[in-house]
Amino acid sequence: MSLRHGILGLLAEGPASGYDLSRRFNDLLTHVWPAQHPNIYSELTRLNKEGLVEVQALGPRGRKDYAITDAGLAEIRSWLLNVPTDHQWRSEPVLRSFFFWVLEPDDLEKYLASEFHYYDETAKRYRSYVGKAERNEYGTHPRAKSLRTAIEAAARYHEAMAGWYSWAAQQAAD
Repeated sequence: MSLRHGILGLLAEGPASGYDLSRRFNDLLTHVWPAQHPNIYSELTRLNKEGLVEVQALGPRGRKDYAITDAGLAEIRSWLLNVPTDHQWRSEPVLRSFFFWVLEPDDLEKYLASEFHYYDETAKRYRSYVGKAERNEYGTHPRAKSLRTAIEAAARYHEAMAGWYSWAAQQAAD
């Protein structure tokens, strides 16, 4: 996914400022696609020049509220349907596992326990979001179903990684 498509997808929900989009990225997408505040503003400028978004309103201190245009909506739909998904997997935790052998056993045990704790706690947090989605606390709009699908993926990923770290700790102990 590119930053531009993340922004277009969030603007498809409704108009927002760069600050609002930055908060949404942080709240919703940070674990799958982190975005820095300056990058969002730069991309909004490019999207505006390309006619994919437009400034809908101006506010105090130069605040601009952006809205997706019909061309922007067509762009995100085209990206979803016509652009092949990048299936390359980049995972720092797995990369690190190739080099666990350089750690002392006690250090490896502590590291694996710490990582297990992170993934286990994060999975529990996502499971709580899944519960909210199942109770329709996010609404019944089709975007709520998409959110539910994404949250489920995040929960399953973190559960799998917690399980993997538990398994790795057992392997290291044997």
